[in-house]
Order: sequence, then structure tokens, then C-alpha cells
Amino acid sequence: MKKLIFTAALTLGAVSSISAQQALETPGFGDNWSLGVKAGVTTPLSHHAFFGSMRPVVGLQLDKRITPAFKLGAESLFGINTSSVRGPHSSTAFDDSYVGAFGAVNLCNLFGGYPGYNRPVDVEVQAGAGWGHRFQTEIEDQNFFATKVGLNFLFNVSDYVTFSLSPSVLWDMTSSRVSQSTASYNANRANFNLTAGVAYNFGGNGFETVRPYNQAEIDALNGQINDLRATADAQAAENVALAATAADLAAQLEQLKNQPPKVVNKVTNNLESVRYVFFRIGSSVIGADQQPNIEMIAAYLNNHPGSKVVVKGYASKDGPEELNIKLANSRAESVKNALMKKYKIPASRIQAEGCGIGEMFEEESWNRVAICILEADK
Repeated sequence: MKKLIFTAALTLGAVSSISAQQALETPGFGDNWSLGVKAGVTTPLSHHAFFGSMRPVVGLQLDKRITPAFKLGAESLFGINTSSVRGPHSSTAFDDSYVGAFGAVNLCNLFGGYPGYNRPVDVEVQAGAGWGHRFQTEIEDQNFFATKVGLNFLFNVSDYVTFSLSPSVLWDMTSSRVSQSTASYNANRANFNLTAGVAYNFGGNGFETVRPYNQAEIDALNGQINDLRATADAQAAENVALAATAADLAAQLEQLKNQPPKVVNKVTNNLESVRYVFFRIGSSVIGADQQPNIEMIAAYLNNHPGSKVVVKGYASKDGPEELNIKLANSRAESVKNALMKKYKIPASRIQAEGCGIGEMFEEESWNRVAICILEADK
């Protein structure tokens, strides 16, 4: 008996350890309870007609899932009174009863792993022990220590409702030839039970699974998070700079709107006008806010067929020098291409050249510019 208890304790520890690795969090005491009713038949295991001695049984069961693979519970079985009026018999509705505690191991979750939900069909092995009682009239009622072992075939129709089919064997551990304190497994003092039941699962499926990550994966994810934070900070700083530039340009545009128009001396034809096309950092694409400047240059060239424009592209000191030189050339070419493609200005009237890194303005961002010098009719 001591070996049986020791083995059961080791099994419980192993199952709990395995299942805990699969659960996201340990459920509370009030989680994962189940209450069920069952009914079926019972018959002596030997020395009696197997089917001829059958009588009905009913019972209740209350259990709690400790892990996906292990649960503890208590149950009761009551044999319905079918005794003859002759000889020792029960005067109550029941012939005998059993009330005991049990532990059950879900073999599917133990060996197949917990999938994160209740399978349609599960198989459990259950073992327990408790108190048995025989109701009799002509002789004294008998109390006995009993053990019970069986299988549970579980049919999970939902997270909350489970049907079961459970074959089991219940032993009267006291021998009729020895003292009541002696326990033994004797087929002559055992009953075979077959019950069907339905149980309600409070809280449904109370376990969640988690995919384990190793340290290398965690370090990689932390690295990605840090990179994203750095990118976000850099973008925020760039947005601040662009907002400041846009505000300055808006102020300049407002000043230009309020200035009276300049009178062009057509006699001497000595007009010189300068327009600026600003660019974003690292870019040679003309932004929407700079299109009015391109349109003003094109309008002048169209209104003065003999005029020309010199486009000088510049870059700020940000970044490698070789890249900035190429960027300056690209900015000048972007203005030239815009005048040619959108406004049909002939290439012969446009001179575009990259002038490298500009130092015209103290505000560094203003040096990302193409300066367009309009040359009057000659």
C-alpha cells in the first residue's frame, strides 16, 4: 500500500511539472471546476452471473483540473435496491454506497501535449479510494475501505459540456477471513461498474498555451525594438526640422505676397531675379510646397522668350561628401527636368549645374537648395 501511495505521488509530481510548462498561468482555486451526474450498472466481478446480477447505480462527481493533464476530485456511487425480501437486504432505496476521492491523468494531454483547447475526445485513467457502506436489515450494516480504478472516455461537445463513458472496478479492501484492518485486492470482493455521465465545466477551457522563446530570440526581438525606437526618434527630429523649414518658407511667402510687384525696365532689359527651390534632407525630389517656385520660373521664361535660367544645385554638410556632390547635381537636374517636361521649356534655355556643398545660409537646412538665376532677354 505504501508503494502504491509513493508511486501515485511521483506520478502527480511528474504530470504537474509537464503540464505547467504548457500553461500560460497557474489557474486560481476557483477556476476549472466541473460538476457531473452519472448513471449505469454494477455487477460482481466473480462468482456471480455477470449480467444476471447487474443492478443500476447512480452517482455525482465534483472535480478540479489542476493542470491540463491532471485533476483531483470526489465522487459517489449508490447501488439501487433490487434485493429480495428474503435474507439480508436493504430497507432503503439503495443496496450500497461509495464515497471517495480520486486523481485522474489525461493520457492525451500527457503524451500528446496540450493543444490549447479541449480535444473532441479525451481518455483518462482514474484511481481513487474511499468509504464503502452496505445497507442491511437482518444483520449489522457493513462499512469498509474501498479502492477504485477505471478509465474515462470523455466526449467534449463544447468547452462547457462533457459527456463521459467510464468502465471501472471497485474493490472491497477488507477480507472476510482476516481482520478489518487488513487490506487486499480480491476479485471475489470486487464489482465492475459501467457508467455514463454528463458534466458542466465552470469557466470552460481554463488553460492557455504559450510558445517558449529561447534567449537568442528574445535578444533579437529586443534589438529590433531598440532599432525601431532609434528610427522613430530620428524621424521625430527630422519632422521638427522640416516643420521649422516649412514655417520659415511660409513666412517668406507671406512677405512676398505683401510686397508690391516689381517693375521690369524693358528699355534696358537688365532684369535679374533669383528663385529658390528647397529640398528635404537626402532627397532630390521637388516637394509639393516647392511647385509654386517652379511655376514662377516657368511663367517668367514663357513670358520672356529670349530669357534663360541658370540652375545651381547645392547640398548641406549632412552625410558623406561624395554623396552630397551627387545630390547637388541631382537637385539641379530635377529643376531642369521639371521645367522641360511639365512646362515645355527648351533645354537650350536651361543651364543646370551642381555646385557641391553650399554655405550660403547659416541655417544648415536652407543649403539643401537649387538657386535659379533668371537672365533677362538679351
